[in-house]
Amino acid sequence: MLISVLIIVAGFVLLIKGADWLVTGASALAKKYNVPDLVIGLTIVSFGTSAPELVVNTVASFQQHSDIVYGNILGSNIVNLFLILGIVGLVNPILVHTNTVWKEIPVSLLAVVVLYFLSNGILLDHSNLLTRVDGFILLSFFGAFLYYIYLQMKADRNDPESLSIKNLTGWKISLLIAGGLAGLIFGGKLVVDNAIKIATELGVSEKIIGLTIIAIGTSLPELMTSVVAAMKKNSDIALGNIIGSNIFNIFFILSVSSIIKPVQFNPAFNMELYLLAAGTFVLFIAMFTGGKKKLDRWEAIVLLGIYIVYTVYLISREI
Repeated sequence: MLISVLIIVAGFVLLIKGADWLVTGASALAKKYNVPDLVIGLTIVSFGTSAPELVVNTVASFQQHSDIVYGNILGSNIVNLFLILGIVGLVNPILVHTNTVWKEIPVSLLAVVVLYFLSNGILLDHSNLLTRVDGFILLSFFGAFLYYIYLQMKADRNDPESLSIKNLTGWKISLLIAGGLAGLIFGGKLVVDNAIKIATELGVSEKIIGLTIIAIGTSLPELMTSVVAAMKKNSDIALGNIIGSNIFNIFFILSVSSIIKPVQFNPAFNMELYLLAAGTFVLFIAMFTGGKKKLDRWEAIVLLGIYIVYTVYLISREI
């Protein structure tokens, strides 16, 4: 089992480095052909931190490991909302932009609600199955959100200037893109295959492995990005990265997963959906405490406490 753990760690390294190489190479290629910074930031760069979740879910969907598909996304969103946001809030209290409070956080809550209705067959006449039709519904929501982000970036003239895109030669760009894709694909397969192997050896469910080990591992880019942003007192990036990733995970990654192959929904995941909905709603309410749109340290401690209690509960159920 130790070998499987080490292989998973190696897989996560490949996923993270692969995403980094792919974003760097693709951004340089786009810049070389005079693609506007706005478009690069909206597409290539903004997708970078969620590439590990996308690849892991694509592999798991192909292999019909539905609990890993759902566990990875719901687990990653819980890690983002409670663990990473809790850590970031402890590093530095977060002042939140008005648009984030009134638009991005409510959209994040909407994503959870829509997923709940689709997964439980409440909107359409099917039971406990995320179908291809559901996938296209999620994708349409993602398209609308993408358009909103486009308008926001277009209105904010500072965003394009904040992109630091390297000027690279053609062969370096090709190597970065090829190496990035290879790292993502190979790393994703290593993580999924060996996570399933560990679950089998320990006698625990794929659901738990997806919600814990895989979710935390694929959320490392978000953790690093948000902590560094918090240390630099860049609150918009610190919080925006987390909320945006949660929206992206549900509306895009789960839509792609279900379009590849319909995903069976385990009703046990409803607990995670309730937790995400409640946590997102509480985050929205927290913006109005203390007279400022701000996540204070005591609120960050509450978020961390909830994550610890939730994790202990998950593990206790498997023992």
